[in-house]
Amino acid sequence: MNYKNIREASLDFSDKMNCFVGLNGQGKTNLLDAIYLLSFTKSAFSAIDSQVIMHEEALAMVQGTYTDGQVFSCGLKRGQKKQFRCGQKDYRRMIDHIGLVPLVLVCPQDAELIEDGSDERRHFIDAVIAQQDKRYLEFLTTYNALLKQRNALLKQLSEQDNPDTSLLEVFELQMLEPARYIYQKRADFIETLTPIFSDLYQQISGGQEQVQLRYVSQLQDRDLQEAFVRTRSRDLILGWTSQGVHKDELVMLLGEYPLKQVASQGQQKTFLLAMKLAQAVCLGQPIMLLDDIFDKLDSERVARIVHLLQSDRFGQIFITDTDRQHLTDIVQPGEEAAIFHVENGRFENLKI
Repeated sequence: MNYKNIREASLDFSDKMNCFVGLNGQGKTNLLDAIYLLSFTKSAFSAIDSQVIMHEEALAMVQGTYTDGQVFSCGLKRGQKKQFRCGQKDYRRMIDHIGLVPLVLVCPQDAELIEDGSDERRHFIDAVIAQQDKRYLEFLTTYNALLKQRNALLKQLSEQDNPDTSLLEVFELQMLEPARYIYQKRADFIETLTPIFSDLYQQISGGQEQVQLRYVSQLQDRDLQEAFVRTRSRDLILGWTSQGVHKDELVMLLGEYPLKQVASQGQQKTFLLAMKLAQAVCLGQPIMLLDDIFDKLDSERVARIVHLLQSDRFGQIFITDTDRQHLTDIVQPGEEAAIFHVENGRFENLKI
């Protein structure tokens, strides 16, 4: 209710394939975002909670009933803290909900994984591990909070002639265990993900290209505690922390060359889609939200993607497109599926 341009909608979905067709700006992506909200307790596309509330309305509500009988709901009211519930029980911490409804989102904004800095690529890794490992999410939250405190203290001490670094040392000691856990889990995840990703890329591209993923971390070749001590003076000059897992990188290669430099738009789109599909395989049939995935892909790659999505490797899928033919091609004869036409935030269930 009142979620972006969707004033009110009550929809029954297929357990496998759900397709949404309509012109741009009609509400297809907004529906996917509402489903994303119920998995991650926040919007995928709006940084501020109040931005998802329909203009001139005071509140918004999203509720979902899942096949295991769980009911999750989120209420958002301007000027108030959002309420997220499991049944009738409010969560004390939003973090406690993450992972209960595993989900992978594929959308045009994924291009930021290639174009933007390493923060985006670390988030790609974290988005899967955090849904499977509560301890990882706790350690990641703790590490980021300590990093923020250490950076603030570095800036403060940089203005002093003879700074007392004893508090810096306290922060550093507290960061060691979370950092080591995060590093090992990321390394293990990329080792598992890489062959799955490579296989999926080959299937989509027709085996014409070789791709690689490489995880690079400072913790691969140094002890973090010693690195903190060695670089403390430099960090005081810089005003920020130069060592740690917040500097980790995921290198993406086409052949032996950086993807960003040599890949066409279609190759980049294939690379990103294969990464996200591999995420889904690692999570074990999560909900998949696929927003406008066919753009910039040739007809052969589209056909191979359709074939992949029809397989039993993937669970419940929500997919949007402006071209109904793409979505009609995905639905196998006799398969349980739903196709909705979307216009001005309203949904019409079409006959297949």
